[in-house]
Amino acid sequence: MQHSHKTLKHLFNLKFAAKDLQRNSKKCDKEEKVEKAKVKKAIQKGNMEVARIHAENAIRQKNQSVNFLRMSARVDAVAARVQTAVTMNQVTKSMAGVVKGMDATLKSMNLEKISALMDKFEHQFETLDVQTAQMEDTMSSTTTLTTPQNQVESLLHEMADEAGLDLNMELPQGQTGSVGTSVASAEQDELSQRLAKLRDQM
Repeated sequence: MQHSHKTLKHLFNLKFAAKDLQRNSKKCDKEEKVEKAKVKKAIQKGNMEVARIHAENAIRQKNQSVNFLRMSARVDAVAARVQTAVTMNQVTKSMAGVVKGMDATLKSMNLEKISALMDKFEHQFETLDVQTAQMEDTMSSTTTLTTPQNQVESLLHEMADEAGLDLNMELPQGQTGSVGTSVASAEQDELSQRLAKLRDQM
């Protein structure tokens, strides 16, 4: 009986962690809004470099929020499976082995560690649906450290539109602000010179 009592405690911790992950997701959403407001403010002041930094932060918070939400759903799904196992009295020894050190992992809110823990749990459920595996693939491809530049650009433009400003930032792909402008102006000069020569010849 003590065996299932322990499992129930772990089940409670799993459900609690799912809620915690959801809270973290909401926290990231709030941070994203704060950063977006800072983007708009910086654009209004004409400080594009600061605007870009805040735009990158906003995108990072957005991605992190999605990751927390995905992991929350995953932990929730595992909790439901554990609950079924408890109800049907199918808690195996190997499953009991998996839960060792689980509490510390869940409290850490470290997505990689929790993900590894969920892998072990899911391994215990032979009938694991494909959906969770697909979810995991999507998650690992959305790393929170890299901020996709196209997302950053579109956020900058979105905030500029809201602020009623026009951003003349048609930069060549992969160029950053200052380099982009100097390249563009060099090309512009060359073009003007060619036109001037043509006019002279006419």
